[in-house]
Amino acid sequence: MTADPPSDDSAQRPAAVRVTSAKCVRCGEPVQPRNRPFCSQRCADADLGSWFTGRYRVETNEAPTVGPDQDEDENS
Repeated sequence: MTADPPSDDSAQRPAAVRVTSAKCVRCGEPVQPRNRPFCSQRCADADLGSWFTGRYRVETNEAPTVGPDQDEDENS
């Protein structure tokens, strides 16, 4: 039985990763685990408000749908 030649350990190690503390996606302050990915409930609420007012939106190619309370004439 023959022994395997010594291998280069550097080829088997993963690349070094720099770990930094997470920052709030809204204001850049350090993230609090309870409110992740935000630093506080205030930033979370402000972000949610931006979605509600239409500041943030997901673009689509779909035509707007007519709701049950609307006639097609109202959209024209």
